[in-house]
Amino acid sequence: MASQSSLSEVPDTKFVLVLDEIQKIPNWSETVKGLWDADRASNLHMHVVLLGSSPLLMQKGLTESLAGRYELIRLGHWSYTEMQEAFDFNLDEYIYFGGYPGAASLIRDEPRWRDYVRASLVEPNIEKDILLMTRVDKPALLKQLFRMGCEYSGQILSYTKMLGQLQDAGNTVTLAHYLELLSNAGLITALQKYAGQQHRRRASVPKLNVLNTALMSSGSGYSFAQAQADRTWWGRLVESAVGAHLHNSGQAECRLYYWRESPREVDFVIEHGNRLVAIEVKSGPSSGHAPGLEAFAAAFGECRKLVVGDGGIPLAEFLSYPAAHWFD
Repeated sequence: MASQSSLSEVPDTKFVLVLDEIQKIPNWSETVKGLWDADRASNLHMHVVLLGSSPLLMQKGLTESLAGRYELIRLGHWSYTEMQEAFDFNLDEYIYFGGYPGAASLIRDEPRWRDYVRASLVEPNIEKDILLMTRVDKPALLKQLFRMGCEYSGQILSYTKMLGQLQDAGNTVTLAHYLELLSNAGLITALQKYAGQQHRRRASVPKLNVLNTALMSSGSGYSFAQAQADRTWWGRLVESAVGAHLHNSGQAECRLYYWRESPREVDFVIEHGNRLVAIEVKSGPSSGHAPGLEAFAAAFGECRKLVVGDGGIPLAEFLSYPAAHWFD
């Protein structure tokens, strides 16, 4: 990318150039494109790594100016094993405090930790990564929707019910679009219900899931101890942690859904080609029996059925492997 005469004189030498926070440079993609093409013309063997913390802006610049010139490598939220190895997090700490390395040193001072997550991570993500880079006609609505997504993470919530709880909510198309923006920014995703036909999936009621459990717990009003004591709320947090892990660790060809046909439900369904893995999360004492898994298999045929948590695969073990591992 830096076509200097001293470099061009050694064409067989290979170089690696790493540029961090590239999105902060105005018109960075056009500049990178010009320099990259010049380096190729000079036969300069250089690998260029562009790092950025703004997913929407990175994607915009890549697709507009660098088509055919890059490989996109997504780095998601830190996993349980990464937080354990780097900060000695135990399982419960990871479930509650999530995978933000910058906040890890603050977990013994919970008010400071919560303020850091909200003020230093969430607000800049929304203000700079979404509102400055994408047309959002109702910024207040997007922020309300984010807070609702954190509150209802792990739950199936129709767009009609969302409209009833949001001020100036507009219509379901607007809500679906804003949820997509929040997902692209790595905050919250809306899972579709698994169905045999694609149009039925798109028309399904969404299941909300935070992509980092710190987003859920920091705004919950629960301390770490209080969260553990409320087994119902802790169960939702555990389920959200599993959903976030599956979403964040899933390869591009792994698609994540939920399934429900009252009264039967499957917490998560992973699709990889024509293969399916159905997952039920158990956060409390149980027999390990999951009738939803049997009902899903009866409806869609052969699939791998997993119980995660009590009575099944230990949660720590499950969180130690990427989503694609369970197809092996």
